[in-house]
Amino acid sequence: MRVVITGGAGFIGSHLVDRYLNDGHEVIAIDNLCTGSLQNLADASENPRFTFVRADASVPLPVRGKVDAVLHFASPASPVHYTRLALETLAVNSSGTQHACDLAEGSGARLVFASTSEVYGDPDVHPQPESYWGNVNPVGERACYDEAKRFGEALIATRVRRGPLDARIARIFNAYGPRMSADDGRAVPNFIAQALAGQPLTVYGDGTQTRSFTYVGDLVDGIVRLAAHDAARGAIVNIGNPEEMTIGACAAFIAAAAGVPLHVEHRPRPPDDPSRRKPDITRARTLLGWEPATPLREGIAHTLAWWRRTYST
Repeated sequence: MRVVITGGAGFIGSHLVDRYLNDGHEVIAIDNLCTGSLQNLADASENPRFTFVRADASVPLPVRGKVDAVLHFASPASPVHYTRLALETLAVNSSGTQHACDLAEGSGARLVFASTSEVYGDPDVHPQPESYWGNVNPVGERACYDEAKRFGEALIATRVRRGPLDARIARIFNAYGPRMSADDGRAVPNFIAQALAGQPLTVYGDGTQTRSFTYVGDLVDGIVRLAAHDAARGAIVNIGNPEEMTIGACAAFIAAAAGVPLHVEHRPRPPDDPSRRKPDITRARTLLGWEPATPLREGIAHTLAWWRRTYST
């Protein structure tokens, strides 16, 4: 199978590259490196079945020949990066999604679009099933990401209804693991970086807001299953961990895992920061036979070990 992964040098994209290569497939990774890193592809670059193309995924994709799967994962994904790259985030999730659809449809390939739990906004329904329409501020500071992903979903759903495109949408919940960048800005990498540097852990608000953390290896397995499922055309599937945790508890957990005293510095919560986040994964269980398998303790241990190896040199 020949697989195209946009955002292939990013956190999740690079793990998908490794998974498909390990499964024996040919992989083409496309990334402009605005948030990704070639270091994430160090192992892949040694594989003769791997090709890296440095290009902007918001314009027509520079891929020749037939492909079997297109995974559109190109987008800044943390508030730090999508605020800095707001227009680029809008472009890659709108125009870029259009081009990913064109490539997949023209080749008869399956498309997986990386959407996000952020399409649910600050939810009025808990936990969040795929049928929930969300509570999103369409003009707020986060709208460049939230609404861009919602538009991408609308574009794909319309093209699936109107034509031959075989596409599926993955709504991803708070993935973490090795290869998250030190400047990512999200809770897990922030807490790890601060704990290992002996700094106070920054908690926004009082720390009672919740998230559901999914180890990247589990996430990748869910994505691969979604791409491979013959009956998933048009499906929207939450891929996340239904175990909910407060941000304050997460900070304490990571400090303990890193072996450092817990010192917390509270700062004001950003605008439109969701108060609760927990996926209903009934559809993932029934359609894909998938649910997360990595306990938080194990996933954080893997992430801490990688962090120490990567950032201690």
